[in-house]
Amino acid sequence: MKVKIHTLFQYLLDTTEAEPEAFIGFSLAPSPKLGDFLDALDPDLSLDWNQKSFRGLPALRERVIEQAGLDGRCAADDVLITAGAAEANYLAFMQLVQPGDEVVVERPGWPQAEVLAQAVGATVRVIDRDESAGWALPFDALEAAVNDRTRLIFLTNPNNPTGRLMTEAELYRLVHIAERVGAWLLVDEVYAGLEWSGQRAPSIAGMYDRGITTGSVSKALGLQGLRTGWLICRDADLVWDAIILRENSSEIMNIMGEVMAEIALRPDRLRPALEAARKVGRDNLEVLDNFVAAHPQIDWHRPEAGLIGLARLDKDRVGGMDGDAFARRLLADPYRVFLLPGSSYGMPDHIRLGVGGGAEARLDLGLERMSALLNGFDL
Repeated sequence: MKVKIHTLFQYLLDTTEAEPEAFIGFSLAPSPKLGDFLDALDPDLSLDWNQKSFRGLPALRERVIEQAGLDGRCAADDVLITAGAAEANYLAFMQLVQPGDEVVVERPGWPQAEVLAQAVGATVRVIDRDESAGWALPFDALEAAVNDRTRLIFLTNPNNPTGRLMTEAELYRLVHIAERVGAWLLVDEVYAGLEWSGQRAPSIAGMYDRGITTGSVSKALGLQGLRTGWLICRDADLVWDAIILRENSSEIMNIMGEVMAEIALRPDRLRPALEAARKVGRDNLEVLDNFVAAHPQIDWHRPEAGLIGLARLDKDRVGGMDGDAFARRLLADPYRVFLLPGSSYGMPDHIRLGVGGGAEARLDLGLERMSALLNGFDL
């Protein structure tokens, strides 16, 4: 098995030497500083992992259950702490999917599952979200794609990268579709907690015996550097299989990251942190929404949740540029502004816009320079 690079990571590698002066598309909340945690850290904390649970610190696993609203439905032993949501997705996928299996994924969506499916020799069935309907998931098409060979359905909620949020009723329909053929249903929730309208959707791990919820402290809390995420599933065999695979890769997690994540997820810290992230995100989203409305060269469906969204380029109004050409031109002199092209998600005529990063992203400067490019002006 050889895993090939996907276009999102390739673009990041290609542009790593660039020195942008502004960012339109930061995908995580402003990051806290280490000093914000010093009051809660024990200076005598041992960094040795001996005699600790291979599932992750028990206190952290309890916090994960609490923040997901799964009290009474899932237990701490249903949680495995991982190196971010990406590792959680990887562990579940690689222990479930074999050559010849079928995997159903969404487009646009997080590309990891499609990359892994191609690597193991599984068949990928892609369900295109309906842009004209605000990036809604077409359930009739999904149901038609799921059959007795379907091993895994891999989705994101809120959708990454459009910000579309599935409702509880829609999630129950997903469960019905998966249950009909005994398929596993993995829902990546990295943007959960940043809903702009409505409530957080319930986690699939509490709704279906073969439901797998993955998440992390990276996006909503800005703690990407901790590399701490989780997998939640009520199927004990699946969790144990994930532990076995991780034993042969990252083996065990870093204790400092887990301790800091547990502190961050304590209710007295989590609530104000999410409120602050929502305040910054909502203010920036209003700015970005007004910007899109004022520029006929682009259009989008305002995200319902999360920090990013996809905007369609009117190629006839931007000199025939697709998303890749536009992103690279914007990154070059004299603009020097970073954003991701939509090809990172299989949408070449789109660009990814985001409201994360806080003041350091210099969103206003980025939008000023993008406006110049959209209107054909040099700086």
